[in-house]
Amino acid sequence: MAQYSKSTGKDVKRAVKRKKKGKLKRGKGGKGGTVKSRKQAIAIGLSEARKKGKKVPKKAKKKKAKKKS
Repeated sequence: MAQYSKSTGKDVKRAVKRKKKGKLKRGKGGKGGTVKSRKQAIAIGLSEARKKGKKVPKKAKKKKAKKKS
């Protein structure tokens, strides 16, 4: 069974193309400047697909380090 839908891949590809053209913005409402890294462009593409309700796995949760007492 596929982890991502085909249309999710298209959304990511579209986001990477916008990054190459310098049109992909980061932050709320795209006010944080242009995206520099490829990884960030992929993450934006996945989050856009997630908002559209496409088949994308949930975000990985950060693990908290246990305190030694």
